[in-house]
Amino acid sequence: MGWRFYRRVRVLPGISVNVSKSGPSLTIGGRGAHVTIGKRGITRTVGIPGTGIYYTSRHGYHTGIHRSSETRAANGWMVIVAIVGALALLALVSR
Repeated sequence: MGWRFYRRVRVLPGISVNVSKSGPSLTIGGRGAHVTIGKRGITRTVGIPGTGIYYTSRHGYHTGIHRSSETRAANGWMVIVAIVGALALLALVSR
């Protein structure tokens, strides 16, 4: 087994940047439900806090879904728009 590296930096409540050997990712959400956006695609996780019971679904890279590069590029822009929208919403809520 090789060396592993993982670091999570909380940017705002409910938003964190994860850095690992495989690359950075952004997590939005908290205990019970969160969405992680990274170079391997989008991972959605919902669970019952404190029980260890959770459900994870992945969409994107290595999930068996193969699409054209045009579709992937369009989805990349949708992810960027979603992140900017979430940050704007958090800015409005924190006022």
